[in-house]
Amino acid sequence: MRERYEHDAGHIPGDAHLDMQHVALRTDSIDKERPVVFYCRAGIRSGMATEAFRAAGWDAYNLRGGLIAWTEYGEMLEPTGGIVAEH
Repeated sequence: MRERYEHDAGHIPGDAHLDMQHVALRTDSIDKERPVVFYCRAGIRSGMATEAFRAAGWDAYNLRGGLIAWTEYGEMLEPTGGIVAEH
């Protein structure tokens, strides 16, 4: 749920990048049989996507606090030395 430059600056290892403007076009790439966790910088944009996907039948979750919270808990980002970019 982040812009490309945000994702390039730092992201959760193993994630799949979706930008907010095109997420509706990528629904076929998200397995409806598995839980999905959306995240963004602070959890606001991803919260909107989570609600929309839940309403459409996905087992969707939002990473509360986004990447800011992720890094505050000491979790790592890719690439090495990655940062939480400003939006």
